[in-house]
Amino acid sequence: MRVFVTGATGFVGSAVVQEFINAGHQVLGLARSDSAAASLAAAGAGVHRGSLDDLESLHSGAAEADAVVHTAFVHDFANFAAAAATDARAIDVLGETLAGSSRPLVVTSGTAIVSPGRLATETDEPDAALTATWPRKSEESALAMIDRVCASVVRLPPSVHGEHDRGFVPRLIGIAREKGVSAYVGDGFNRWPAVHRLDAARLFRLAVEKRASGACYHGVGDEGVPFREIAGVIGRHLNVPVVSKSNDEASDHFGFLGLFAAMDVPASSALTQQRLGWSANQPGLLADLDRGHYFEQAALV
Repeated sequence: MRVFVTGATGFVGSAVVQEFINAGHQVLGLARSDSAAASLAAAGAGVHRGSLDDLESLHSGAAEADAVVHTAFVHDFANFAAAAATDARAIDVLGETLAGSSRPLVVTSGTAIVSPGRLATETDEPDAALTATWPRKSEESALAMIDRVCASVVRLPPSVHGEHDRGFVPRLIGIAREKGVSAYVGDGFNRWPAVHRLDAARLFRLAVEKRASGACYHGVGDEGVPFREIAGVIGRHLNVPVVSKSNDEASDHFGFLGLFAAMDVPASSALTQQRLGWSANQPGLLADLDRGHYFEQAALV
């Protein structure tokens, strides 16, 4: 199978590329720069030059493929609505290119927007209040076309972890270094689900191979790690105090991460495991933090 992957040199996308290659598939990766193209070629993937804003490049890349995996997203929280609109346009073009065939399209969404405060499952729809604030359209765009496209969704948790992570956890470590304390909000019992990037990559491959139109899968290893435990590991490795911050103090301490640090968004992958035979085999978030590589790399974030 020839698989077109957007976001192919990103933290998750690069693992997806390697997962498909290791399973014997051919990969064509979207590259917007010379360095991205070189990285893809070194991994053994084909190179397709373009970007999420270049809709013609998305169309031509998908037209050459037997399947499409869309992992790309512009993580610009200051202009999130514009990033979401770009994402929706990209998915529309990818879907229209595959329309009328059995070629699968798998897009990426998140578990954190589903059902805050209780265990989110694959059958839950995104919470309307959260999607109004964070209007990412990936899931909505993909599932709107299932009458003519073999589209499915992989929801990922707030923390997709592993070596070379540049997401939330390294930023938390950087804040703890800067402030001299590792903090949580309130009692810190709010829960973050997590998954290792290699486990997430395997899920994308299984979703493509399953070809179940309209399916929603959860890439969740840890259903919900209490945030204070994350703060505790960070504090121990940095040898700084672990402290509580009030909701009012969270924004000043964490910056834009203050909202995320207080979220209670546990999620289950039980149905995904049943439907695809998938399970998380890599270390969980706390064990991965304890391996130490996060504290070697965090200064670079």
